[in-house]
Amino acid sequence: MTKNKIDILFENDRILLINKPTGISVTPDRTGAEDIQQLLTKQLTLTESLRLIHRLDKETSGVMVIAKNKQAQSRYSRRFAKRQTSKLYLAIVNGPLAYPKGSIKDPIARSKRNPQAMHVHPRLGKPAHTVWQQLADFGVLSLVAVQPVTGRTHQIRVHFSHRGMPLAIDPVYGSNAPLMLSAYKNGYRAKRDKDESAMISRLTLHAYQLTIPVGSPDAEQLQTFVAPLDKKFAAAVKLLTKHTQNTAEGFADTDDFQKILNAEPLAYPLDLQGDSDGA
Repeated sequence: MTKNKIDILFENDRILLINKPTGISVTPDRTGAEDIQQLLTKQLTLTESLRLIHRLDKETSGVMVIAKNKQAQSRYSRRFAKRQTSKLYLAIVNGPLAYPKGSIKDPIARSKRNPQAMHVHPRLGKPAHTVWQQLADFGVLSLVAVQPVTGRTHQIRVHFSHRGMPLAIDPVYGSNAPLMLSAYKNGYRAKRDKDESAMISRLTLHAYQLTIPVGSPDAEQLQTFVAPLDKKFAAAVKLLTKHTQNTAEGFADTDDFQKILNAEPLAYPLDLQGDSDGA
């Protein structure tokens, strides 16, 4: 992707599906930098203003659907509200994990101490449900597939932090320290006269795939769209897989590793079109 050019995953006369880069806000923020709608408006020939249907955090990358008109915004907003869509994220989290999968139903409220943050609050929080499954065990880190059933602000980040397995990099709910290969590769030696570069220094969360109904309202069908990992995130997964094999089992299913590298759909931990969660 060239600088500030957004990858388009799918487009019709109603919606756009994009791979949002990390570090770009979906709405105007205090930095004054161009937001995702402004960048797309400059990049594309549009007859109407773009409209948001859902949001991703500024530092979260991945698949996002945007409406091209008011009718599409209303239609797809209802689909999200009625949970007729499915989202799956990939996250690198601190481990080792106590269980290979789980279901988290901790209610979430805005923090009074930090208005920019959320926290778990049993009494004041709104219902929030996250389902997750470990894909790879890297020892002190794990790669997990995460399916948010509800869509609360910072839901995945708050739930994982509250349960003692925060994202490997999360300046709000965990650590801001970058992941360095020297911490995981036995016998690592830095290049002479050069400082070590981080494997990844951004929020370790990526909206990997989204399943939504596509087509005219009377003939729509569910389709799954996948947003490839950016170079840094993909490199981190590859390096952790390679250099932690002596201390961890790595991917439970090697097919998942290849699917991620090839940007192919993964199985959802929970079938929302099925008969409920059983959690």
